[in-house]
Amino acid sequence: MRVLAPPVERSQDTRIGAPAWREAAQALSRTAHILTDRCGQEAVTMWQPKDSVLDPNLAHHLGRAAYIQPWRFRVEMLKGGGTVEKPPPGEGVTLWKGKMKPPAWYARLPLPLHRKARALQTTEVVHAHARGARLTAARLGRAQHQINGRVRQLLRQREVTDHRLSEVRKGLLINQQSVKLRGYRPKSEKIPDKADSMLTWEKEELKSMKRKMEKDMEKSEVLLKTLASCRDTLNFCFKERLQAVDLMNQPLDKVLEQAGRHSWVNLSRAPTPRTQGQKTPPPDPVGTYTPECALALNEAKRLLVESKDTLVEMAKNVVDVQEQQLQISDRVCASLAQKASETLELKVSALPAAAGKDGTGEEKGTGNQRYPPALPCPQERLTMTLGLMRGTIHRCTKYNQEMYTTHGLIKGPLSKVYLETGEKLDRPLVRMYQRHVGTQLPEAARLAQGTDKLQRHITHLEKNLDELLATHKNLTWGLNCKTIGHEVDGSVVRLRLRQRQPHVCYEQAQRLVNDWDPRTPPPRSKSSTDP
Repeated sequence: MRVLAPPVERSQDTRIGAPAWREAAQALSRTAHILTDRCGQEAVTMWQPKDSVLDPNLAHHLGRAAYIQPWRFRVEMLKGGGTVEKPPPGEGVTLWKGKMKPPAWYARLPLPLHRKARALQTTEVVHAHARGARLTAARLGRAQHQINGRVRQLLRQREVTDHRLSEVRKGLLINQQSVKLRGYRPKSEKIPDKADSMLTWEKEELKSMKRKMEKDMEKSEVLLKTLASCRDTLNFCFKERLQAVDLMNQPLDKVLEQAGRHSWVNLSRAPTPRTQGQKTPPPDPVGTYTPECALALNEAKRLLVESKDTLVEMAKNVVDVQEQQLQISDRVCASLAQKASETLELKVSALPAAAGKDGTGEEKGTGNQRYPPALPCPQERLTMTLGLMRGTIHRCTKYNQEMYTTHGLIKGPLSKVYLETGEKLDRPLVRMYQRHVGTQLPEAARLAQGTDKLQRHITHLEKNLDELLATHKNLTWGLNCKTIGHEVDGSVVRLRLRQRQPHVCYEQAQRLVNDWDPRTPPPRSKSSTDP
């Protein structure tokens, strides 16, 4: 028999499934939805920055509008009343058609082109290093070129200074030659004068110039060695920089022009279209501009400035020494020429005074002159004066001989056999009257007095004749000495003018000094006095 169950009370929930079953299904679906949203959001945030994630509290369309709002153009008012649309500032690609500018995209994960991007970045670093090495090499090469030019200038200036030093040394030899040649004068002409003082002064000045030139040569030699060392350092750094450059697609001068400067040491900068050049980078031990390169370039800059001042000083010293040496030589030659002129004037002016008296010691009157008051030239005047003195000496000698003859005639004959026996004092008349005291004859006394007076006059005449002969000899010797002194001073002047010519080298002047022997004067010949 069928048994029926009692009816269940009717409820509001008409679903058949159990609530637990349904809640389990809902929980599973909610978990799947949350996981899907989280994974999607995390996937998006892996490809864009965090600030680009939408706000979860806003609706999707509202959040997207709020996110895109900063990308849109901004309208700005102009002063005239108009408007203009400008993109927002910052990096990114401007979409002018859509009037939007999204911000720059920064991926947090490597993109598919990551390897190519890294390769491009590596290539840029390599290229930048190569460009830096090439620029540094160009600057080092230009500095080396400037140092080479300064070395050549210094070598040329050293040649000029060495030539001037040889001229100063040749001047010392010429001074020594002049002193030796003036030592051949007679003793009476060796009295110290201003010409000797000028030669001594010239010697001291030339020694001072020689020391000055030698100091310049020593200073330039030290500077030349320093420049050569700096050039070697620059060359080493230059070759070391070039090792990092594989392809030199541009010349080094073009690299310097692109850098906006003509020289790395910035001493002679050429005008370029670019107003601002690249600044000197700080030294980097691992970069292209190493501290060694910086030190070498700074040393090159210092040496260029120092060598420039040294070259200017050496050139000024050469010009000053040349002018001073020429002035000193001209003054010495002028003093020697003046001494020769004074010797000639003294020789000419002393001749009339020496010939102004005759052998009797009486001055010649104006009414009975034996020579004209003015002669054509000093040589004829000298010849006529010496001739007049010789004539006076001859007349005095003849007059002395006549005095001796007169003296003999006064004394009378010496033998009884002479025909002139009446001239003797032992004749009979004289004997007879000479016996008595009161009859002393005046003949003997007067003859004795006349003989004594004649003897005194003869003695005085012989004394005058000896003085005339001695004066004539001294005058002839003095005139010869003056002639020799005049010729020697003139020879010294001609020697100095000839030896200081540029074609006469130091070795020729040195051989001339070594060939001379002061103890044996050179022979007085026409060739030795020619200029």
